[in-house]
Amino acid sequence: MFKMTAKALACALSLSIAGMAQAADPIVIKFSHVVADNTPKGQGANLFKKLVEERLPGKVKVEVYPNSSLFGDGKEMEALLLGDVQLIAPSLAKFEQYTKKLQIFDLPFLFNDIHAVDKFQQSPQGQELLTSMESKNITGLGYWHNGMKQLSANKPLHEPKDARGLKFRVQASAVLEEQFKAVRANPRKMSFAEVYQGLQTGVVNGAENPYSNIYSQKFNEVQKYITESNHGVLDYMLITNTKFWNGLPEDVRTELDKILIEVTAEVNKQAEILNEGDKQRIIDAKTSEIITLTPEQRAEWRDAMKPVWKKFEGDIGADLIKAAEASNN
Repeated sequence: MFKMTAKALACALSLSIAGMAQAADPIVIKFSHVVADNTPKGQGANLFKKLVEERLPGKVKVEVYPNSSLFGDGKEMEALLLGDVQLIAPSLAKFEQYTKKLQIFDLPFLFNDIHAVDKFQQSPQGQELLTSMESKNITGLGYWHNGMKQLSANKPLHEPKDARGLKFRVQASAVLEEQFKAVRANPRKMSFAEVYQGLQTGVVNGAENPYSNIYSQKFNEVQKYITESNHGVLDYMLITNTKFWNGLPEDVRTELDKILIEVTAEVNKQAEILNEGDKQRIIDAKTSEIITLTPEQRAEWRDAMKPVWKKFEGDIGADLIKAAEASNN
């Protein structure tokens, strides 16, 4: 009888020690993204890792996987929902199958500049969009700027008619497809990792990206012209798996929320600086000619693409579009 008790005691002790060791293991957050380290998103991911490991030592460990090294942009959402990664920051164009409302950020010429984007994202309507996918197990933690998009091509684009017949790479977004169809161009869906080769081989003739993406991915080496159109925004939503996030210890989640507020502010500040710097680096490299549109030319592009708003008004909501447009004032 005594032997049995001793055995049971040893077993209980062993389980207790194993439990303590397990409790001591840090929570691992895998942060996967598809761009280079020297982009706003790349820098944000690395800053998040640094601050988390400084402020939650031993409690949380962050692993960052840049440049599609863990999952490409076609697979990262599935990986998040399966729990294979805990943080991703897809571009806002990637969410249309989870909520149509986020298509608002793809509408061409809706925002005059990045400050208008910021104003809308911080508004009650913009903040509400962060929680609009929780029923699908996706929680938005913040908006990260990458910058305003510029058109690039191997022929100069001054007026909408110049884009006719060109094949433009687009993300998997119905709005972006319609945007190019509005100027009689041909949209081609292509993953971000394939864009350089696509432009180099002529599978596509043009693209739309902020300066930081153009420079960091060397797109300027395979595109002769960049039209500074500022026609749309390429921003990201930092998202997590809702069940994972809600399952974190409250003290850990509270600290992570504070860190994310800090990181988001820094990412958005650096994005503007980085885009301006990369624009200058493209000019200095003399690989591409940057075309500046006159106010009249920009208005012509806007008029040509604005009918896209009406096509998606039913899905997005007229009130939401109005609120976004008001952020320009």
